[in-house]
Amino acid sequence: MDAGQQPTAASLFDAIGAEYEQAFAGSAAHRASLEILLEHLAPHSRVLDVGSGTGRPTAQVLTDAGHVVLGVDVSAVMVGIASRQVPRAAFRCADIRELPLEDGSLDAACVYFSLLQMSRAEQAAVLDRLGRALRSGGHLAVATVPLDLEDVSGEFMGRPARVTSFGPAEFTALVAGAGFAVLSETSSVFTPAHPAAVPEPHLFLLARRD
Repeated sequence: MDAGQQPTAASLFDAIGAEYEQAFAGSAAHRASLEILLEHLAPHSRVLDVGSGTGRPTAQVLTDAGHVVLGVDVSAVMVGIASRQVPRAAFRCADIRELPLEDGSLDAACVYFSLLQMSRAEQAAVLDRLGRALRSGGHLAVATVPLDLEDVSGEFMGRPARVTSFGPAEFTALVAGAGFAVLSETSSVFTPAHPAAVPEPHLFLLARRD
């Protein structure tokens, strides 16, 4: 990579690999979000895990509860780790912006922090796509770092990255604008278990497709 060139999301998370799970495993808010989602799911629900990472905790928790999970991630390294760690789920190395999705084919979708390296327009488009892919009454569990940032250069776990996000009210409005009724909002501050980490604000939403 040339000096000063920012990595793609795929190359960034290929490099991070299993370190990501180690850094974020202590997030009680993430696990609480999954527990809230589980309360709304019928048995054997079809769930898409966008940015599935190492498969834990999201795909692991969902498959342990008996749901049918497809995880998608742009990082081939992450997909390999997840496939080994959560064999009852299916994983694909794919970009959610391009992955074919059948209208009404899903009962739920999880999008935990996987929008942050997309532009604002791309984030809106992904939420719109997921709204169409979910059946009426289907659920979306989504989390972000709720800061007003657009294509900002920085570091993530000691590696260069570019980040785009929204403030909390703007992000909640974005989800609602994609055809969802927001059922719950949880804000927290979490410090990943990594030497280069700093405290991060986190926003978790549970929403239902109208």
